[in-house]
Amino acid sequence: MANRRELIRHSCLQVSIATKTGDSGETSLMYGRRVPKTDARVAAYGAVDELNAALGIARVTSSDSFISGQLFDVQKQLIVLMGELATAEEDLARYVKDGFQTTTAKMVDRLTAVIDELEKDKLQRFSDWAIPGRTMLAAALDVARTTCRRAERAVAGLTLQNGEILRYLNRLSDLCWLLARYAESLAQGGNASGTTA
Repeated sequence: MANRRELIRHSCLQVSIATKTGDSGETSLMYGRRVPKTDARVAAYGAVDELNAALGIARVTSSDSFISGQLFDVQKQLIVLMGELATAEEDLARYVKDGFQTTTAKMVDRLTAVIDELEKDKLQRFSDWAIPGRTMLAAALDVARTTCRRAERAVAGLTLQNGEILRYLNRLSDLCWLLARYAESLAQGGNASGTTA
């Protein structure tokens, strides 16, 4: 693990972000496999990258430590998803052997536990459709939710050995919806019953 971290640190210090290797419309997956930037795998990890950015906006918008903490944990886990998605299926064994983490059922279970906590302990009831835009934070979380659904659709188009990636994104979109409603309830003094604008 230490050698891998040192290799990553050294690479970051030595390589410019502007490699110019993508100027012709191709990019590299892990281990140097070249693919078109229109490749379905590139679209999938790119969508997860957009999701991570959307969650970042929601996190810096939040003044609630519970929401901020959950989003930060998810952002770190999405890096795991992106690394795995950026690796061709035939290179996954090498990826794991080199010490890189893959998406696990435990990661999905953690999201499920947070969802259970929100539904049982932090939210009351819903009486209407949720219309995005009641608060800035809730709106940011709804943008993250829809971005997550788009990432999920992109990943669903791939043939993956690890089904936990799709399960994770499916669970995460649910979590984003609940966090948005929780953010609205906080703005209303804890009442989640009315979610229309």
